[in-house]
Amino acid sequence: MELDINIFKIEYNKVVPKKGRVLVSEPFLKDTYFKRSLVLLTEHSIDGAVGFVLNKPLAIKASEVINDFPEIDAGVSIGGPVSTNTIHYLHTVGKLIPNSLQILDNIYWGGNFEIMRELIRSGEINESQIRFFLGYSGWQAGQLENELDQNSWLVTEINQSQIMNVSENLWKNTVNQLGDKYKIWQNYPENPSLN
Repeated sequence: MELDINIFKIEYNKVVPKKGRVLVSEPFLKDTYFKRSLVLLTEHSIDGAVGFVLNKPLAIKASEVINDFPEIDAGVSIGGPVSTNTIHYLHTVGKLIPNSLQILDNIYWGGNFEIMRELIRSGEINESQIRFFLGYSGWQAGQLENELDQNSWLVTEINQSQIMNVSENLWKNTVNQLGDKYKIWQNYPENPSLN
């Protein structure tokens, strides 16, 4: 019987990185921020890429890390290793927050912070419409493409509800949807030496 030694090699699937797509980390990636993570790309160009880790929630609320912020039951996630002392947000309220950047049909990034704060205070934005991130993920020109060549990431798409719902299981659930070849990823132990 011949073994398939390429079971962890990412097959070229013609899905290229671009704004609105997600990066799925391969199961061996050891980086603290990116281990078993999904990163939504909010920018991608020849100059580099920016995104937010979607499945690393923290046990804190936005009002605990932002001064004079209204109470909202929206949690905060680790967005990535860059500028971890900054707060960023994705939302679904579009141009209701001026200067928002459209990422997908109904997913927006950032915008006027003071107006966003007032919309939360007045109840016009609720916790299902906004997600907060400490820091972000960033790649210099050519860096992400190099990581893709090294099979560190698989590029795919997920829907709006998956992006906006905070879940530690998002990596596993997404891998499960990628087809039989990748299902083995979800069962691979995080630390094989402990087996």
